[in-house]
Amino acid sequence: MANWPWPRRINPFFKEVKVEADEWFRSFNALSPKSLKAFEKCDFGWYSSVLSAMPPLSKSSLSTARLSALAYPDASREHLRIACDLMIVYFIVDEYTDVEDAERTAEIVNIIIDALNNPYRSRPEGELILGEVIRQSVNLSSLRSWSPIILLQILDDFTTYLRAVIVEAGDRDKNVTRDIQGYLSIRRGTVGAQSAFAIFEFDLSLIDEVYYHPAVTELIDCAAELVLIDNDLASYNREQGTGDENHNLVTAIMFELGLDRSGAMSWAAAYHTEIEAKFINGLLRLPSWGATLDEQIKQYLNGIANWARANYCWSYEGQRYFGNRGGEIEKTRLVPILSKARRGPNMREQNVVVADLWP
Repeated sequence: MANWPWPRRINPFFKEVKVEADEWFRSFNALSPKSLKAFEKCDFGWYSSVLSAMPPLSKSSLSTARLSALAYPDASREHLRIACDLMIVYFIVDEYTDVEDAERTAEIVNIIIDALNNPYRSRPEGELILGEVIRQSVNLSSLRSWSPIILLQILDDFTTYLRAVIVEAGDRDKNVTRDIQGYLSIRRGTVGAQSAFAIFEFDLSLIDEVYYHPAVTELIDCAAELVLIDNDLASYNREQGTGDENHNLVTAIMFELGLDRSGAMSWAAAYHTEIEAKFINGLLRLPSWGATLDEQIKQYLNGIANWARANYCWSYEGQRYFGNRGGEIEKTRLVPILSKARRGPNMREQNVVVADLWP
């Protein structure tokens, strides 16, 4: 991202919204104390520029709050809270399903979809806690602020993400390694970027003629692809440490092209540069829909372009992927290979182990 024109920015409401989001998530006891600590550890440090601008933050800040604040630097306080809730949901769904087979993953997905579509209905007693997490995330935040059109779009995109998670679990059951295009066809769903991008539409009135124009959808696909590539490069070491590396672009490249890890990462970096250029050139070819709509689509596209920058920055600022060595690794590009983590058969749902692999 060295030449990406969108610089790092962070939302000024980050600190206060973080406190609310942290409290809300902890109230569910969705993770064991050990895993909660690892989950929260992702937001350990601040760069000096942020330290000089704001008071110090708790070492237990949720990584999701930081990611949301970087991804939506211009969002209102209310919309930032919605974004934090959405990111929490993505991460906890990821943690719960990554250790399940396809059958149990499908059951979890059905609970989530039911909760999404019935936010005012109490969840059944004894149900997996994710149902209540999802219900509250929609009930407390979404329905107050989202227009029906945006809400339906987010729910549809989120359901697409969930269905892709089931396919990922099926691959995991069969120990499938896909080629590059086969992998990308699934990963474009599991990355979940489309529903995250929809938050940029809160203050806009984009009509279908603009939003679904081929020139615009191509740019949306490019931004999502950049998020995908950066996330897979950053997460590969953690995923190989937890035994889940088959669902990663680096593995797909190694499998298809016969490259080693370093060669595969270089290939992915070159592909990233290609997509960056495609996005920049695509912006120059956008048609005009009149001054008002042109300004709105410009605002939306700037938002999703910033999302790509935010994802990259968060990967090194949080501790999810590189522990407290993110700044060092961002500079040197040298990543020590992590040892394999052990997962027992009972380490599921509330007892899932959110791996804290870095010393």
